[in-house]
Amino acid sequence: MNKLLGLIILTCAILVIQPAAAAEIRVAAAASLSDALRALDAAYRERHPQMQLVPNLAASGTLARQIVAGAPADLFISADRQWMDHLVTEKRIVPGTVRVLAQNSLVFLGRSDQTVRSLADLPGLQRIALCSPGSSPAGRYTEQALKKAGLYPVLQQNKRLVLAKDVLQARMYAERGEVDGAFVFRTDALLAKQARILFEVPADLHEPVLYPVGLTPEGARRAEVQEFFKFLASPEAGRILAGFGFLLP
Repeated sequence: MNKLLGLIILTCAILVIQPAAAAEIRVAAAASLSDALRALDAAYRERHPQMQLVPNLAASGTLARQIVAGAPADLFISADRQWMDHLVTEKRIVPGTVRVLAQNSLVFLGRSDQTVRSLADLPGLQRIALCSPGSSPAGRYTEQALKKAGLYPVLQQNKRLVLAKDVLQARMYAERGEVDGAFVFRTDALLAKQARILFEVPADLHEPVLYPVGLTPEGARRAEVQEFFKFLASPEAGRILAGFGFLLP
């Protein structure tokens, strides 16, 4: 009997000292937020070590389609309003939770030896990377700007445009010199090591680059997700985002 009691006490002690499993917060976020999201995760876990962010990073349209198809997500951060509105319509984002997290701008990235200074110089280039307009907001903003500048039909007809799946791939093409330049967000361009910003696309040529964030029905029901959601609106989170080049709303 004493041995049995001792075994029970020992088992309870082991259970007590074992660390609790980390609670997962599933974040579907635009690929352009990759580095910033890692920094936000590190800052949040200093005070909440039991929390673990599980990121799903891709083009906003790709993520939105995944969420509609049933992919697990607690919150969604899009690089535009369109895909967030789509998920609200599909009842996969709770409307009252949506707010703008940050803003960005569109730039043209290329190697240092390039002499391109504006959109007017693009017809002289052979290969220009842009994200796929059908799934990536960066691609859609680029398409809007090129059409408004009267350049899109010419570049497309002359087969100068190279499609990338997201801004990370577009930046990689520019850094490797596989293209003469690439349209990416300013925050992604600032992380480039083998390329530089050649010019900024005039903001009046495309929709504002906004990053809305919202909770899925699953996330809205979880207290730990709501706490992280509040953290994203904090001054600390704002400073982290600004440190990566994002503008605050």
